[in-house]
Formats: sequence, C-alpha cells, structure tokens
Amino acid sequence: MTSLAKPGTGRMPRQIPYIIANEGCERFSFYGMRNILTPFLITTLLMFLPEDMRTGEAKHVFHTFVIGVYFFPLLGGWLADRYFGKYNTVFWLSLVYCLGHACLAIFEDNVNGFYFGLFLIALGSGGIKPLVASFVGDQFDHTNKDKAKVVFDAFYWIINFGSFFASLLMPLLLRDYGPAWAFGVPGILMFIATMVFWSGKKKYVHVPPAPANPHSFMRVAKSALLARQPGQGRPGLNLALLGAAGALASLAMAAQWGFVIAACTALVLLMAFGGMGTSMQLNRARGLHPDDAVDGVRAVLRILIVFALVTPFWSLFDQKASTWIVQANMMTTQVNLLGWTFDVIPAQMQALNPLLVMILIPLNNIALFPLMRKMGIEPTALRRMTAGIVLSAAAWIVVGNLQVALDAGDAVSIAWQIAPYALLTLGEVLVSATGLEFAYSQAPAAMKGVIMALWYLAVTVGNLWVLIVNASVKNESVIAYIEGSGVGVMAFQMYFFAAFALLSAAAFGWYATRYRMVDHYRSSVAG
Repeated sequence: MTSLAKPGTGRMPRQIPYIIANEGCERFSFYGMRNILTPFLITTLLMFLPEDMRTGEAKHVFHTFVIGVYFFPLLGGWLADRYFGKYNTVFWLSLVYCLGHACLAIFEDNVNGFYFGLFLIALGSGGIKPLVASFVGDQFDHTNKDKAKVVFDAFYWIINFGSFFASLLMPLLLRDYGPAWAFGVPGILMFIATMVFWSGKKKYVHVPPAPANPHSFMRVAKSALLARQPGQGRPGLNLALLGAAGALASLAMAAQWGFVIAACTALVLLMAFGGMGTSMQLNRARGLHPDDAVDGVRAVLRILIVFALVTPFWSLFDQKASTWIVQANMMTTQVNLLGWTFDVIPAQMQALNPLLVMILIPLNNIALFPLMRKMGIEPTALRRMTAGIVLSAAAWIVVGNLQVALDAGDAVSIAWQIAPYALLTLGEVLVSATGLEFAYSQAPAAMKGVIMALWYLAVTVGNLWVLIVNASVKNESVIAYIEGSGVGVMAFQMYFFAAFALLSAAAFGWYATRYRMVDHYRSSVAG
C-alpha cells in the first residue's frame, strides 16, 4: 500500500528509543572490552612470550579480532536478508555476543578460552552490526525520511556516549579489580542491551526477508560473466578468473603470510576482479534479466568503489586502539590541567575520541554545515567523506612527529596526543557517521542488509592493510630501507599510513565528482 502523505509530514517513529538505548549499552560493552584488549594482552595474557615480541603479537591479535568483527557482517546481512529478518538475527546473535563476554571473564588466564571468547564476540558483534543500523532505516518511509538524518546522527552519538564512559572506566577497572571484572562488566551491559531490544519487539516495523530472487545480484553477475556474444570474447570472465587464480595463490601463501592475511587478501581479489569483470560485461545480462535488476547491480558496483576507497581511512582509525596506545606508553602520563595535576592511564586517552564525537556532531549540524551552505558550498555526503580522509592523514602526520621526538629521547607529555585525536575524530565524524546514512540510502531494497555489511567489510580491508604493513616491517630488506630513511620503524609506518590516506583522498574526491546519488528509502510503512 502506497502512502498518500506528503514527504516531510510524518512523525518521528516511537520505537526509535528502544534501538538507540540498545545501541548505547551494546557499544559500552564492545568498546569497554576492545579498548583494554591491547594493554591486557601485553601485560597479562601474552606474558609467556619474550618481552620484545609481546607488543607486535598484541597488535596482531587486536587487528585480527577487528577483521573478524567487520567480516561477520556479511554473514549477518545474508541471514537477515534471506532467512530470519533483521530483528530475529540481531536477537539471537546478541545472545552469542553475551556468551563471548562470559568467556573473556572466565578464561582470563587461558589463551585458547580467551581467543574463543574473542571469536564469539566477533561473530555476535559483527553479525548484528549492519542490521541494527539498517533496522533504524526500516522504521522510516518517504513521509518522515527527513528525520532519518537526525536519528542516524543520534545513533552515532549514542555509540560514542557508551564508548566514552567505557574508555574512562574499563582501564580503571582492569587496573584496580583485574580482568575478570573488567571483561565481566561489559558482558552485563550487553545482556541489558539485548533485553532492551527485545522489549520493543511489538513496536518495530518488521521488513520481511526477501524471497529467493531469480534476478538477484549474484545471478545477474553470473549471467553477465558467462554470456556469449557473436564475434566477441569474454574479457570480463577472464578478469574474474584471474582474480580467482590470485585468490587461490593467496590462500597457498597462508603458511608464510598467516591464515588471516591470506584469506582476506583472497576475498579482496575475488571481489575486486569479479566486480570489474562483471561491470565490463554487465549489459550482456539485459534480456536475461529485467533492466531494473541489471541497473541495480550496476548501482551496487558503483557503491563498492566508494567503499573500497574508504578502506585506507579505517587502517588509520583503528590503530588508535593499538599503535597509539603503544606510543602513549612511551610518554609521560602526568597531566596538569588548570592547576589540577593527575595521571592518565594510556588506554584512557581513547575516551577523547567519543567525547569529541559527541561535541562535533551537533556542532557540525548547528554551525559548520549551515555556514558552508551560506558560503555556497553544499556539504554533500561524498564531500564530507573526502574531507574526513584528509583529516585522518593530518592526524597521522602529527602523531608521526610525536614519535620522532620520542625516538630522539625527548620527554613528551601524553597531552600532546590530544591534537591527533581531535583531527582523527573530526575525520571520523565526516566519514563514518556520513557513511552509515550513505550506505542505507544508496542500497536497493532487497540488498540493504548486505550493502551495509559490505560497508563494514571496508573496515576489515582497512585492518588487513595494517597486518600487511606490520608483517612487511619484519622483512630484513624493508628494515634496512627504513633505517636508511633517518626515522625509526614506528615513525616510518605512521608517515606511510598518512601518505596512504592522502592518495586515497585524492582518488575518492575524483570519483565523488562522477558519482550520481540515488534514493532508496521505502515509499510506505511495512507491516
């Protein structure tokens, strides 16, 4: 049934507070454990390793965990879109999530048990991640879609509200009461989040899973790749097969690279070459599938280019919970603020990120964006994301300069990390908060869960770049080159990631001028 109401006349959905409250508690639980993971690994779980190996192994475990968190959205999106719907998938995977927290608290001194807990959290947290955001979008239609941006901003604000208090409190809990409590309290918050979400069950708009579709994305892509045309070859298929061969070669290197790097590289090769090959021959699917299905595939491929160009941002952003904590451990931790002197636990510096997000989101909407519009500059989603990637690069230039000073033996106050945190956070607001809305609005109706999952997969690829770079600096020839550059290994990596992001921002900005925005909000409220 099509709504007859005019756009902009609908009210704010009454069920939104349940989803927002759920997200606040869930984010406290996730960031509470994530933000103490690296220091816990270095000082407790990995004590059996030689001291000079603990930091590198802790960073490897952390980024492998993050890769899992942002890989499992593919599974969650597929289950929700095809079988169980968003609500049921979120609820049951949330219970898995709770079990993972319990494992962390119970197996604080057991490597295998602790890592199994990390796996369950990655599965639960990752599986629900794209669904909660797209479930928010399902509560809106054309009559009230103008209010969706406010809710997406509130959604992102509550994420950071939970993260702020978790970042302040969990390092204290770890120091004063030990890992059982530090990992147990986030588990309690996750259980509360699950119960809050369950209590709103009868009030939600439930968009049913899509039935089996003979004109789905994969079937259209398969038709395009396999279709023959008289007198023409199949260059797209050949390109896709080249990607498949590269993926197999990557998997064969698992013994040398490690399984995670090999498997993620294989996935990237399959998606990149398969997507390019499909795009080359997509028009061959016309006649075999309806034009709207073929156009939908082309739209998804265009969205995936945007997502791919965002991956360097995530390689910079997620290292604030690993590389930046390692740097903070080298700094003087006593801070004097307005005559008040206090010590900062290095992991607590991460509280700056959510605090600044809570300030910057309303500041941007109330002051910065209206000012830009008055100046004749429309802050479109893609322009905001381009600027955000540039700001993240600037943050890493600053943090690289701090590392150079530390390597020279200078005493550097931990307070100097405020500057890069501020730059990185402004970049995050412009990239991540904007990206949630962009991903939902651009996704065809039948693929919203999967498209949101692919948005999160960009984070997996970003962390893959981190693992590859960290593995590379163990190579003797790479180390020799870095030593000849005049800066230490850690500072060199920081400058490398800054340059990586600047190159990405240039490519993103160029592509943004050629991307045509579409509108895929529902036309009426589902039952």
